[in-house]
Amino acid sequence: MTLFRTVDPAVEPLTLAEAKAHLRIDHASEDDLLGGLLRAARQEVEKATGQALIEQAWRLVLDDWPETATVLLRRTPVRSVLSVTVFDADGAGSVLDPADYQLDAVSTPARLLLGNRPGVGRALNGIEIDFTAGYGEAGADVPDLLKRAILLLVAHWYEFRVGYGAADQPVSLPEGYRRLISTFRTTRL
Repeated sequence: MTLFRTVDPAVEPLTLAEAKAHLRIDHASEDDLLGGLLRAARQEVEKATGQALIEQAWRLVLDDWPETATVLLRRTPVRSVLSVTVFDADGAGSVLDPADYQLDAVSTPARLLLGNRPGVGRALNGIEIDFTAGYGEAGADVPDLLKRAILLLVAHWYEFRVGYGAADQPVSLPEGYRRLISTFRTTRL
């Protein structure tokens, strides 16, 4: 099972102006640094929580169908399933009819219940499930606690900017960060 993003979010959950206001910065000389820190902080929050904050597209690749006929989509909140493609032995893909599966986007993680499961011809990566996930298309759609966690990371990393740049983050995580994201984390067994 492999999960990867196919389309990045179009915007960040917080604007540069919001980050500058939080940090009480009134000049533009560090805008590139702050933009990189905002991106890195969003990525860290998404990684730590399993959430997609702003709408983005993902692909889950499986070798074969699960025994239970239920696939867990481990990036939340799932907005829609775009397609389910099954590959034959020659590598030709066929898209399943949406009537053959049902999305449970309310559960965490979201579940895809499969009806008709055609045979998979490829031994590796024989199934691709494309879906969109995220709270919405704008930062206003993202829960405030997650935005506060991003601001906390940006401020912490900005404080240590002399030794580490945006590409080197996360160097450390500030006190309280885990508490802010704790209700959004999914437990792993």
